[in-house]
Amino acid sequence: MTDERPMALYPFLRPLVFRIDAEKAHRATIAALKLRTGTGFTPEPPWTPTLRTEVAGLDFWNPIGLAAGFDKDAEVPEQMLGLGFGFVEVGTVTPRPQEGNPKPRLFRLAEDEAVINRMGFNNAGQEAALGRLRKRYRTAGLVGVNVGANKSSMATGRGVGRQDGLSDGIADYVAGVRAMSPVADYVTINISSPNTPGLRGLQDEGALEELLAAVRGVGTDKPVFLKVAPDLGEGDPERIVRAAIDHGVAAIIVSNTTVSRPQLKSRFVGEAGGLSGRPLKPLALDALRRFRRASGGDIPLIGVGGIASADDAWERIRAGASLIQLYSAMVYTGPGIARRIARGLADRLKREGFANIADAVGTEA
Repeated sequence: MTDERPMALYPFLRPLVFRIDAEKAHRATIAALKLRTGTGFTPEPPWTPTLRTEVAGLDFWNPIGLAAGFDKDAEVPEQMLGLGFGFVEVGTVTPRPQEGNPKPRLFRLAEDEAVINRMGFNNAGQEAALGRLRKRYRTAGLVGVNVGANKSSMATGRGVGRQDGLSDGIADYVAGVRAMSPVADYVTINISSPNTPGLRGLQDEGALEELLAAVRGVGTDKPVFLKVAPDLGEGDPERIVRAAIDHGVAAIIVSNTTVSRPQLKSRFVGEAGGLSGRPLKPLALDALRRFRRASGGDIPLIGVGGIASADDAWERIRAGASLIQLYSAMVYTGPGIARRIARGLADRLKREGFANIADAVGTEA
């Protein structure tokens, strides 16, 4: 029998949790999850056959993933899989530990069901994550590792005397893919965070070609995903899709947080950083549709941003997402969100006459 207590209690606990500073509450949540013993896995739920899907050669037991940013240091991937996620993406991890940006740097916009963060890739570095992931159970669920560049590397530009001729920032991604591939089911190249100066510049044409060529040169046997921003200009999806396919990228994650500010009610509206949660939904959905049109289904897409319900997930799947990810919605609805969405998707498939979730991908077109 699945332990439903964390899900049932969350509506009562949330007012207490929201009285605590957002980052302190997050650390307390990670600490509490680490107390869960065993593998964290539960028997396969009854909806697994219709939701099981293959993407990039990987077998996902359901299409609902936990986005990077929650488990930055790979401390609780098994516990999150045990809460019903089909896959968990840990990170972002960088080659060297870094503290990130000054605090406060994480803000709940409760009136908008949103979050603003300017964390700045705070993490304990690749070695710490490697040690934990080497020990993880592999009996069910998939774990991806999201890799990024250290802030200092992005600031130095092209490394002096580097034999490979790469910039220090690109060299960090190469190091990340090489180091994390042995312990990851897939590796995500995150060039879309707005909180490391210069990072989004790697989405520009020349820089992206250089980065993807360098990563391909690693020769990893694990799928490599690319995570992009929603704040892209005309023609950018077509250019990025073309580069991704040319360099063997296995999937594109659409999208990260936005630096734009739609109409918001919260007093934190003026805080710098990336906006996620419900207000991101229209922008992220539009970005996904643009990437679907650009790709024509030739590369799998993973939909992220403002997904809080089975209806949201279904809309993203019909728009072209083979998988979806979420994080901010869990802050507002609790740890039962993955199971709720899975049940809802299974019911929707039955009502619409689809035998499997893969059959619904891109049917909006």
